[in-house]
Amino acid sequence: MFKLSKVGIFNFRSVLQRQWALGLMLLSLHGVLLWGFNSPLQKALLITHYGFFLLWQPIWRAKEKLSVPAALLFLSGGIVMIFFVSWWLIAFWLSSLFGLLGGRVFSSRAQSTRVGYLLAAGYLLSVLLLWVVPKLLHASADIQVAEFFIIYVIPILPLSILFTSSEIEDGGHPPVLDFFYTLLLLLLALILVLGSFAIEASSNANYVEVILKVMFGLAFTLFGVSWLWNPRAGFSGIGQLLSRYLLSVGLPFEQWVKNIAELAEHETTSKQFTISAMHEVATLPWVSGLVWNTADGRGELGVPAKYKATLDFHEFHLTLYTRWPLTPALTIHVKLLTQILGEFYEAKRREETLRQNTYMQAVYETGSRLTHDIKNLLQSMSALCSAAEQSNEADNERLLALMRRQLPLLNQRLAMTLDKLQAPHDEKSRQIPLAAWWTSLQQRFAQNNVEFVASYIPDLQIDAEVLDSVSDNLVQNAVEKAKNEAGMAIKIELGSTDEFSLDVSDTGKAMPQSIAEQLFKKHIRSETGLGIGLYHAARQARQSGYLLNLTENRNGMVRFRLTYDKTIG
Repeated sequence: MFKLSKVGIFNFRSVLQRQWALGLMLLSLHGVLLWGFNSPLQKALLITHYGFFLLWQPIWRAKEKLSVPAALLFLSGGIVMIFFVSWWLIAFWLSSLFGLLGGRVFSSRAQSTRVGYLLAAGYLLSVLLLWVVPKLLHASADIQVAEFFIIYVIPILPLSILFTSSEIEDGGHPPVLDFFYTLLLLLLALILVLGSFAIEASSNANYVEVILKVMFGLAFTLFGVSWLWNPRAGFSGIGQLLSRYLLSVGLPFEQWVKNIAELAEHETTSKQFTISAMHEVATLPWVSGLVWNTADGRGELGVPAKYKATLDFHEFHLTLYTRWPLTPALTIHVKLLTQILGEFYEAKRREETLRQNTYMQAVYETGSRLTHDIKNLLQSMSALCSAAEQSNEADNERLLALMRRQLPLLNQRLAMTLDKLQAPHDEKSRQIPLAAWWTSLQQRFAQNNVEFVASYIPDLQIDAEVLDSVSDNLVQNAVEKAKNEAGMAIKIELGSTDEFSLDVSDTGKAMPQSIAEQLFKKHIRSETGLGIGLYHAARQARQSGYLLNLTENRNGMVRFRLTYDKTIG
């Protein structure tokens, strides 16, 4: 069963009343045109026409309360219509109605509603050309045949409007008046009237000839304008120029965006950028005050005004006070400007976050690497302590000699670690002969059952800090692995060529493929440590010109190789 809500019935009645008001407005106007406007009865008919116009008018909504200026405007229009009526006034009145109806034709979405507006616009244009303009030119005798159409045929058009169906627009509101098309059609109607009068006054030609000249002149003019609007060669067209002006609302949009971009480039924090951008917005001629609220705080600028617009874009909230009400075009423009400001603000926030994350990442990586260096030092000291505990009276001299050699080196490495902790970006390399470093390495891991192989030691200067860090990581990992795998052998082998090469291998199980693929690329969790030693060792080696690779990974042979790369160093 079909039911209508109260709102639906009200909208249907409202639209039906508007259609009847339009038809009765045109019928009463037709009576004024035929019978004149001199007698009191004819004046009453003119007042009736103006009253139906007020019921139909598309400018103010029916539910809105008229302000005093609007009421005075309507009252003044009625006074002028009654006491100063003439054929010239009627001509301009018909041209205005034609513009209003034409604007409604282009803005209406409902097909049935558009038919009614087309009938009304056709009626107005017909009586304007066939009746009112001849009255102005005193050329009624030239088109006597038009009287038959004016009296008997033309009234069919407003009568048809009374029987046309009308659909309710979206939301139950009448369509928005298209100002641009309304103004364009008004100007065309005025050109027809004034052009006809000017040609008739200057040439005394027949009225039909005058109308033909004016209409063909308009046709050729519109054709030229349509070509200039979107030409095919070189010139961008007045359409683009007009669109550019309308979009900028009289503001040099490109210059404003350039200024905002320069502010985003110069200001280092999002808070300072917001304050500078708000000062830039305050320079717009129609802005009187600003209130903004962001994640960085709240601020105000200028003075509040009667009209305001509240705009939000993510965490960027802006209240804009203006000296006059915002038009729809200006509202779109303000929303676009706010979105641009919001995008730049979000970019500055992301930049600050990225800068903070970069700083924290540097602190984390430096701390992780130094922690691992200290761990290696402690393991070396633990090995010396273990050697001291396991020695007897006969080994005192050999143990003392080992302590004398290792403790200064450990003290030196500890001092360098502390220096890096105080100034992580000012690291210094410790260059020593390869032979001396090899001897120190053998002594450091003598108690860990590590096999050392060096058939040839080239005469090279190496970075002892880097090689100590990498070798300690590799050997300590192998020693921890050997605790869970009985019989596993560990071997450190020095290359037999003049190019530096160091291999650390063991005969234990191969590491999982998933771990091997991510080795040296990111932090990997391990059961026996932090899982970051090899990652930082590889990074430290690369920064000093060395490359650390996993050359073999199979059961019975897991081999790491450290080489010097001339292309890096």
